[in-house]
Amino acid sequence: MRNTRLAASLSCALLMCAARAGAEPISLSVAAASAGFAADPSSFTAASYVLDLGTITMDGGSSGFIFIDGLEARRDYSVRFNVVDPAVNPFTALTAELLDPLSDGFDEMDAAQPSFVPDGYSTSNNTDGLSFAWASGLERSATFAGGGEATLHVDEDTNSHDMLAFHGFNAGSAEATFGLRDNLGGRGFLLRLSVDGEAGASSTPEPASLLLIGTGLAGLLRFRRRTLA
Repeated sequence: MRNTRLAASLSCALLMCAARAGAEPISLSVAAASAGFAADPSSFTAASYVLDLGTITMDGGSSGFIFIDGLEARRDYSVRFNVVDPAVNPFTALTAELLDPLSDGFDEMDAAQPSFVPDGYSTSNNTDGLSFAWASGLERSATFAGGGEATLHVDEDTNSHDMLAFHGFNAGSAEATFGLRDNLGGRGFLLRLSVDGEAGASSTPEPASLLLIGTGLAGLLRFRRRTLA
């Protein structure tokens, strides 16, 4: 009986190791951005369930899309980054929003889509399994370098979008932190970061770029392979 239990334990351990070895690495990149948004993808890291996006500089009215892929299913992750307001075109609010791939098939409940949503994606609703780690207890804050914290407005209870809006910025820098969860796991989706304020004269509209189209197609292929496997 003892040998049987030992064999069963070893079998479970081997299965767990195989599953971990076969897991896809987490992918983080800048998919597209307007003028005034600057981030260094080479500084992005993913370790111990923390996604660190380094330092992101944002002028008023700017925005960017971060492509994320390879999260474990139903696992809560912390997202961290420093955001710098250079005061060229200052902003007062930073918004984070999730966009899920149309390939996941959870879009019947979607509200009317904003103009900034690129082809192949849609705003996150209450059925697609993407969220800012709702009810997880993970920290959600934007702490200013000069002291104090931003106020936070959340919308995760409607099908309009999953959105966090931090208010109270005033020319300087802050450390932003919030949670993230993909209940399906292993699918490519977008995190949109945007700030209010007036865009500079050199700013350009967010493009539905070839890179975004490429990431959407890649996500579709990965999703179909997993579905057929």
